Amino acid sequence: MGIVSGIVVYVITWWVVLFAILPWGVRTEESPDPGHATSAPVKPRLRLKFAVTSVVAAVIWVGIFALVQSDLVSFRRNAAGM
Repeated sequence: MGIVSGIVVYVITWWVVLFAILPWGVRTEESPDPGHATSAPVKPRLRLKFAVTSVVAAVIWVGIFALVQSDLVSFRRNAAGM
């Protein structure tokens, strides 16, 4: 895996993990002000969620990198067999 493809895989993994983590710990306000969305979180804690997303995406990326480098699953060999 080259540098550019590694970065692309990390960015895609980061976004997928972010959308999985965003709903964690969401608390809505009991009686929101008129004109505010009833589903808006009181404290979105985005910095914490971005940090958790970065760590989880890095762990997943290391797993993907190890899988690609180990040749345990050879994408080229599978493509040649088709």
